[in-house]
Amino acid sequence: MTDQPTEVSPIADAAKPPVAADRAAFQAELDRLRIREKAHTREGDAIAAARRRLPMVEVDPRTPLTGPDGEVPLIDLFAGRSQLIAYFHMWHTGHSAAHQCEGCTFSTSQVTELGYLHSRDVSYAVLAEGPYEEVSRYRAFMGYPVPWYAVPRESVDRLIAGRHFGVLACYLRDGDQVFETYWTTGRGNEVMAPSYGLLDLTVYGRQETWQDVPEGWPQRWGSKGGQFRLDGRPSAQWSRLAAGRDDDLGSSATP
Repeated sequence: MTDQPTEVSPIADAAKPPVAADRAAFQAELDRLRIREKAHTREGDAIAAARRRLPMVEVDPRTPLTGPDGEVPLIDLFAGRSQLIAYFHMWHTGHSAAHQCEGCTFSTSQVTELGYLHSRDVSYAVLAEGPYEEVSRYRAFMGYPVPWYAVPRESVDRLIAGRHFGVLACYLRDGDQVFETYWTTGRGNEVMAPSYGLLDLTVYGRQETWQDVPEGWPQRWGSKGGQFRLDGRPSAQWSRLAAGRDDDLGSSATP
């Protein structure tokens, strides 16, 4: 088992589930599992209901960020809507695209269609830790359609507030005031990544070493960042390179 495979390869000679006697036997087992799945869904609904009842904390609406037209206050990111979801993207200033945060790339690469959020009066933006010149080139290289902004040094404490980049946060606008209503990080960010939800439905799952799997199941990925990289880069970058996109970030150094 390795933390980071260097190429995509088929799963060969792995153990397989037992074969059901017929479809009726298969469905009977699935029906038993479905009871637990429905309970899990209902508990998720209950947690979301509690989340909606949390208190909120005020944030300076004039906190400056940097966008394509220069400085812009936080409140403008709402684009006239009442709510905002922001992902705080880690950044390694002066490093190449290949050495940017694999976990943040994994998450942000899967949020592409904002129409459904907009229909609920919710805006979305990525707030990156690095200089706008670099992060905007990364956005262009990756082909991200969502808005990206850079967080200047003087704005970090106002927004991060003792946490770290990699945070997913929700905000509410009330007139000229802005409030933070929720935040999460780590595995809480998995809501951004339908790839994981889909993999969890498959027989071999995420193929990561921490998962509870039967004997002989493939576990080819670790959990320290390598699960998001392939052959030395965040996995999603390879398709962009194959499409001929330029990954030059204008960086001052390349590790």
